[in-house]
Amino acid sequence: MGILSVKGVNKRFGGLKALNDVNIDVEAGTVHAIIGPNGAGKSTLLNCFVGRLEPDTGTVDFDGASLLNRQPHEINQLGVSRVFQTPEIFGDLTLVENVMIPALAKRDGAFSINAWSAVAAEKDIVDRAMAMLEDVDLGSKADVTANELSRGDKRRLELAMCLVQDPKLLLLDEPTAGMSRADTNKTIDLLKKIGERGITKIVIEHDMHVVFSLASKISVMAQGTVIAEGKPEDIKGDPRVQEAYLGGAHL
Repeated sequence: MGILSVKGVNKRFGGLKALNDVNIDVEAGTVHAIIGPNGAGKSTLLNCFVGRLEPDTGTVDFDGASLLNRQPHEINQLGVSRVFQTPEIFGDLTLVENVMIPALAKRDGAFSINAWSAVAAEKDIVDRAMAMLEDVDLGSKADVTANELSRGDKRRLELAMCLVQDPKLLLLDEPTAGMSRADTNKTIDLLKKIGERGITKIVIEHDMHVVFSLASKISVMAQGTVIAEGKPEDIKGDPRVQEAYLGGAHL
């Protein structure tokens, strides 16, 4: 059953057509990868899913509701969370405080930093934040300031900040960018573990090791349009993908 349906999406920036009649259907509970060379339109498309951009034409429906003409926080409340290319965390706060903020925002629909002192001691929120940190193997660092983390740990912190919101759909924009191979493999294992919860995931990634380790379906973009779609084994041997993505080299 489809949880996200993208139909006829177009987006132009001046003379550049960043998205050209994009159609993608994402099945609930799957890992759907979107790959392609730099400038293919992947991140632009993702921004149309979370309210940072509005398509010029087309529809984006999530779990029976349109995501268009909604603010990012409204889309988040519907059950969509996103891990960004560069981790978006609160560097001066501890890890547990970082995870408490989205937990409170999800519960209350909004969050004011001015109200922090009044709610920071809420035991259920603290316990929930700690549980998420344990899930991403950061429980021992709960009281560490986020700026002190390695890049891989910052990624895992941001993932905990998403998971604490109980998303139905998790968007991961290059979740292993800049990581060592050891950190990358640890993140793959973590995402597989998360998959046991039934959360649908869309992964944008350049590392084919990550893509083929996780994805159940792959959409390939080039020059703003989807040029191929299918199971990983089909995408590997598609000559159009090899030409567009790796200049003819094998995936």
